[in-house]
Amino acid sequence: ESELFGHERGAFTGAHTAKSGLFEVAHGGTVFLDEVSGMSHTLQSRLLRVLQERQFRRVGGTRYIDIDVRVIAASNRDLGEAQKRGEFREDLYYRLNVIPIVLPPLREREGDVEVLAREFLQRFMHQHRMETGIIPTFEPAAVAALTGYSWPGNVRELQNVIERAAALADGPVIRLEHLPSGLRLSPSGDSSSVEGGSYKQVKQEVVRSFERSFLLELLQRHRWHMGHAAQEAGVDRKTIERMVKRHGLREDRE
Repeated sequence: ESELFGHERGAFTGAHTAKSGLFEVAHGGTVFLDEVSGMSHTLQSRLLRVLQERQFRRVGGTRYIDIDVRVIAASNRDLGEAQKRGEFREDLYYRLNVIPIVLPPLREREGDVEVLAREFLQRFMHQHRMETGIIPTFEPAAVAALTGYSWPGNVRELQNVIERAAALADGPVIRLEHLPSGLRLSPSGDSSSVEGGSYKQVKQEVVRSFERSFLLELLQRHRWHMGHAAQEAGVDRKTIERMVKRHGLREDRE
């Protein structure tokens, strides 16, 4: 709260001097609020006032400060569903939902996976001063595994996988063996090579195998509570239900 709205001297322990918050500093500009769905209801109320009245008070202050800022908010959760469940203020939702931009998850942008993977690999090598003059590459089987994976953790997960692979690689080529086993599983569940078959066949096999194992582990972790599983995976409940039906999964109550 203090970070956004600032505070007056003595507003709380350690507040030895007054401090301007982000809204005050950004007067005449733009404020980007990431993970807005994680705001407390108290903070949501204060944000709503800023959007409606274009003014706020510092923490511990009594004077209203007028501001002119543009607010861009981002969330990895469906705010529409969150406000229906009472987890996010409905009035704030409609205040923010002026020009919505939906960024599809990485699993729906498979054409971006290889491009991002190469970028993360180059970045990792530069950060760790591993430039050799040779441009690192991915073998076809590794590309197939990367593009066939559903990436529940989105771009952050991809970046972690690439950094891990770069650290394990003993040359300029990232091979299938350098990727986590979850990306290398065949439909039968073992870690046999996926080099045989066409690119499309390999991709389909990797997707089916991972999706089933990921879904089963996710549901078991949440004791088959579809809603909780969907929330962790970042999808809606109906998507989880369709995946369960597609893979023929059933809860083992024995």
